[in-house]
Amino acid sequence: MRILTVGFDDDYVKELEKELEKYFICIVDNAKDMYDATNFTDFRHYELVIIVDEGVKFSLERYVNEVKKKKSETKIIILTDKVRQQKEFFDLGIDDVITHHTEHPDLVAARVLANMRHLFGTQVNIDKLVIDIANKKIEFDEKIVSLNGKTFDILAYLALRKQRVFSKDEIINALWEEPEYVSDNTVEVAINQIRKRLKSILGFQVIHTVRRRGYKFSY
Repeated sequence: MRILTVGFDDDYVKELEKELEKYFICIVDNAKDMYDATNFTDFRHYELVIIVDEGVKFSLERYVNEVKKKKSETKIIILTDKVRQQKEFFDLGIDDVITHHTEHPDLVAARVLANMRHLFGTQVNIDKLVIDIANKKIEFDEKIVSLNGKTFDILAYLALRKQRVFSKDEIINALWEEPEYVSDNTVEVAINQIRKRLKSILGFQVIHTVRRRGYKFSY
């Protein structure tokens, strides 16, 4: 999962990322302000954006509209000390408002988990297939399946979002630190490695190509 933080200092982001990695395979980008955030969201796909309230309603409203227009599924959380303005934030399309404990990354991470629980999983269990995300291990019928690095990350990413179709671009954005320098062919090679390795164990495919759209995990 790729997350964008807006308006946090670098040390706070490092602590937040450390907490989030307990729950997700994730990459966190940090934008200095709303203007800088637009540069990130113009070129990268995010499943979650966490914003420190700057107090400029017009800029926030415009940015939220841009993010939701590009990808309506993107969740947006705002951290603010304006308790009485929560309704205004929700009216703008923001998904959650944090008004207390904003100085504690572990508690912010817990709120992220509450909002993104549908993408959280330390383990995926489907019949005899077990994908242990926390320990990066795969078993089928008590047989160990060897997959490492990005090939494992791609499998875990798709398995947690089973039946949803993801383009190569979305996969690259979610799992590579600098997606601009990764080619579509990199994903194709990794997908082929996953298919070859798993089919030799399972006897059938779990990652399917949806023509002109991308890939999905289906068992």
